Amino acid sequence: LLLANCTSTTVDEFRQGETGIESDEAIVILGRRQASDYETRADFVDCVGDQVNRGSDGINVVPEQQFVDALFPWFEPRTAPLRTQDLERLMTEEIVADKIDEFGIRYIVWVDGFTETTGRSGSISCAIGPGGGGCFGFGSWEDDSEFDARIWDVGEMTSVGTISTDATGQSYLPAVVVPIPLIARVEANACSSLANQLKSFVNGS
Repeated sequence: LLLANCTSTTVDEFRQGETGIESDEAIVILGRRQASDYETRADFVDCVGDQVNRGSDGINVVPEQQFVDALFPWFEPRTAPLRTQDLERLMTEEIVADKIDEFGIRYIVWVDGFTETTGRSGSISCAIGPGGGGCFGFGSWEDDSEFDARIWDVGEMTSVGTISTDATGQSYLPAVVVPIPLIARVEANACSSLANQLKSFVNGS
């Protein structure tokens, strides 16, 4: 019970162009899902969107699923643009250009990444007897969340920057009669850090 979980988060920003956004403009945050070995979880993308939309400096965010459904099939995993040049070609489709204009999209943000669990150690055993049951043991593991956000300026058809976040944390599961998990909130910290930096970036501050 004296153990405390610990999480450390690093955020890096690479800016390639000027940014800014008006009150009637919006962004859409989409998860990259073209990789064969993993896909960016929709829950994480939604988390970043919710955080970006909050506060006095919040930005209008079009929900991912609403955007993808409205522009079906152009932003499905197999057909989504991988480069700004692909987006420029896509915008020649009148229905795509009209929908993006209807949403007021100024920036498209592509989020790519995953959380990996490593370094599992320890064991816990449980038993039931005439006097009752219980568990005894100790387990621990490390989680590492790595996510990148690439920001595309729809008006200029250029990539204006990249934000990277890396959050690591050690979790523990001591068990004396009852297991008591001490979980490092790695992905939640990565979401919050990425969202705060993204707000600052898009607002041009």
